[in-house]
Amino acid sequence: MKIGIVGAGSMGSGIAKVAAQCEHEVVLFDTNRVQLDKAESNLAKLMASMVEKGKISQETSTKTQGLIHYSSKMEDFGGCGLVIEAIIENLAVKKSVFEQLEGLVDESCLLASNTSSLSIASIAASCKKADRVLGIHFFNPAPLMPLVEIIPAVQTSLETVSRARTLIDSWKKVTVLTKDTPGFIVNRVARPFYGEALKIYEEGLADFATIDWAMTSLGGFKMGPFTLMDYIGNDINYTVTETVFTSFYFDPRYRPSFTQKRHSEAGWFGRKSGRGYYDYSEGAILPTPDQNEELGAMILRRILVMLINEAVDAVFLNIATAQEVDLAMTKGVNYPKGLLQWANELGLDIVLKELDELYHTYGDDRYRASVLLRKMVKNNQQFSL
Repeated sequence: MKIGIVGAGSMGSGIAKVAAQCEHEVVLFDTNRVQLDKAESNLAKLMASMVEKGKISQETSTKTQGLIHYSSKMEDFGGCGLVIEAIIENLAVKKSVFEQLEGLVDESCLLASNTSSLSIASIAASCKKADRVLGIHFFNPAPLMPLVEIIPAVQTSLETVSRARTLIDSWKKVTVLTKDTPGFIVNRVARPFYGEALKIYEEGLADFATIDWAMTSLGGFKMGPFTLMDYIGNDINYTVTETVFTSFYFDPRYRPSFTQKRHSEAGWFGRKSGRGYYDYSEGAILPTPDQNEELGAMILRRILVMLINEAVDAVFLNIATAQEVDLAMTKGVNYPKGLLQWANELGLDIVLKELDELYHTYGDDRYRASVLLRKMVKNNQQFSL
């Protein structure tokens, strides 16, 4: 099957590499010729490095690179069985692209968006044959991250979902099926990892380094929230948070932080700008965390119960099954264990007690416990995973 990719940025290029490695002919399209040349050059360097390290043969490298055609003409998508859009998170721009695509590909061609938080139903509405449109959300870097969220819109046919999931599974990816709601599984459930960490900082309870230390050293997370936001980019992370907050009708659980907004406005995006929550300039000295075990345990527990509550609510609202929620968080963002498994181990009654304490302390609806959590505690139940 011939695969089309719209957008030659890091995500689009990564998806193109994944498809080519699975022996698909790939058309990587971008209106910016410089971006296309950069994508081709970066792939050549990456493949050369893999050959040098003995991860692949020179023959495989040559074959993979030869399967990707770099194009600035959308007409080259003719004959594709699947086209994946991976461009700027702007709904109007995406809808315009899908309108154009529909006139260039066969009726049997699936059209997918790699959006991380926008409405698939809205994107599908731009097409006359909306039943072949869906979300196929990869995680960055696409060649390394195993998870892919499959998101049908209300218009998407069951056949489209089945064809897309079977194909992506054949690319040796781990797929999870999620409802078309803001943030899908991962970007919805993960919001408190950033939001509650920022709130703890804004209350003056701990600095960036201490919060990161608590989550990595005590919680087992691979990166602390501030290190991770600097890695993702504060501009990108803030935009996703604001999008989810707005899309959920300003639910306080997803309320953005002025700290992150100001960092983004200042151009302190993180690693890519040389400054974020930390200073990445040459010779800069990273701050030392306060390794107070009691303080660290409080930080970890507060963020963790908020994450668990989001995971529980995702199950309650039929966003995904309990098994797929845990799979998504371990495979999509490398959490040390599934949040619902963690809830079982801590005790759902303990999680509920701590959430209620936060709710009574702050009087803020962001700490309201999921109805499903209350029901399960009342019935002395655990998650079946």
